[in-house]
Amino acid sequence: MTEARTYPAGVTSWTDVEVSDVEAAKEFYGGLFGWTFADATPPGAPSRYVIARLDGEDAAGIAGPTEPGSGRTSDASWNTYVATDDARATVGRVEAAGGRVLSPPTAAGEGGIAAVCTDVAGVEFRVWQARRRLGAQITNAPGAWNFSDLHAADPAASRAFYADVFGWEFTDLGLATMIGRPGYGDHLASTIDPGIHDRQAAVDAPPGFADAIAWLAAAEAGEAPHWHVTFTVVDRDQAVAAAERLGGTVLTTSDTEWTKAATIRDPQGAAFTASQFTPPGTDS
Repeated sequence: MTEARTYPAGVTSWTDVEVSDVEAAKEFYGGLFGWTFADATPPGAPSRYVIARLDGEDAAGIAGPTEPGSGRTSDASWNTYVATDDARATVGRVEAAGGRVLSPPTAAGEGGIAAVCTDVAGVEFRVWQARRRLGAQITNAPGAWNFSDLHAADPAASRAFYADVFGWEFTDLGLATMIGRPGYGDHLASTIDPGIHDRQAAVDAPPGFADAIAWLAAAEAGEAPHWHVTFTVVDRDQAVAAAERLGGTVLTTSDTEWTKAATIRDPQGAAFTASQFTPPGTDS
């Protein structure tokens, strides 16, 4: 049996999307990423929750009302969760650092305990204290969550907030600022990814890259600050074509030295990025 992936406190661990029509979202994302789905709605819950799976592993979640159409399609969005060992203590640090708690720690069935918070700039994020649901069990594979990034109105204020709450460190790499949780790379090396340090050294990854858990960027003019999610794809252009065929809208495309990416809005309004890894020296 494959060892379960675990997430130390302060590491981004899960992502889900809130929509007004769960079945429609399953059709879109299943067609785009090859996901299958399993119901995980807690008994007596007023809304639905399904787990998206890739190769039999938990990949992401989809949440929405029991009756399609009763939600707010315009507010459909992807959420990022940060792992904690003690949700109550974490929300206390959120408030002490100038954030807000929108929903206090609440049991999500047997899966774990969740809380909804905002940072000092009002950007929403979520806290997850795992029980049975440990977090994403497949990442960085085609069709799986790659990373989340914070588009911040005031990056300096955001750095101070998240450093206080989660102990994050920030490294300016020029094109982007890497967010790291010290010790995470060693955790991966001792659990599910023993070769991570050697593999990253072989491609000249920046120092501390094994500890990377997210990215920070200044929000563009007119862009509301938010947490954004990126999924890995084999071929960006094929993903774009599939998304459009399934009713999505391609907002932007970009090519860099390391990636070919597209920002896509799903048919219910939730935006995300599909990214193809194209390191120097590879054919793309």
